[in-house]
Amino acid sequence: MEIITEKNFKEKTAKGVILVDFFANWCGPCRMMTPILEELATKIPGASFYKVDVDEDEKLARSFGILSIPTMILFVDGKQVEKHIGLISKTDLKDMIEKHI
Repeated sequence: MEIITEKNFKEKTAKGVILVDFFANWCGPCRMMTPILEELATKIPGASFYKVDVDEDEKLARSFGILSIPTMILFVDGKQVEKHIGLISKTDLKDMIEKHI
């Protein structure tokens, strides 16, 4: 999955259904979510998946009130529609995304 930054965030999240995973490399739960996100990215063709490294892009993370990671935010046409903090099952995450497609 592509890591996006403040420089290209608005462009990448402007159109369509977009899930953004706010993570850090040192975060165990974040590493547990990675294979789930990668699998769903191949199984849900109507959505795009991106990651934001909170250590590399603190300002962007703060702008979304990220206090705990992993945090997944779902955008539809540039607007935040869902937010989940912490681990989430593959089924629940898939349901969260698909109800907006």
